[in-house]
Amino acid sequence: MSSRRLLKAAEAIREVVATAVLMQIRDPRVCNVTVTFVEVSGDMRHAKVHVSVMGDEKVQRLSLQGLRSSAGFLQEKIARRIDTRYTPKLQFVLDKGSENAEAINRILEEVLPREAPDTARDDTITSDDTSPDLNAGGDDPPVETDSAP
Repeated sequence: MSSRRLLKAAEAIREVVATAVLMQIRDPRVCNVTVTFVEVSGDMRHAKVHVSVMGDEKVQRLSLQGLRSSAGFLQEKIARRIDTRYTPKLQFVLDKGSENAEAINRILEEVLPREAPDTARDDTITSDDTSPDLNAGGDDPPVETDSAP
């Protein structure tokens, strides 16, 4: 099967699952879930759904259990959306991408020095600005300012 077809199927599965999680699944365990991406096997029999769950480890574990118990419902929705010989069996995997990004941010904040407020770059324009006239050679004459001593 062509990779383009697999990518299209994976995107369709992601859309169906994300919409169903957001609007149709009534399981109270499934909350704060974002479907990040889907991997489909070459024979379209298996799909690995990567999800990101906001919350601590207990909330993440409960959300994954809720998603696994809703797999049959979600597979039925997928079967209606994509026309294939087999409806892929869903496997839900916790995506650690956002947690890894937060950990990297924390490490960078600890390692990189912070800019002191008094050494911050001053972007204000003063009247004795010696920058070149941006309007030089243009049609409009330069604007003259009155400067009192």
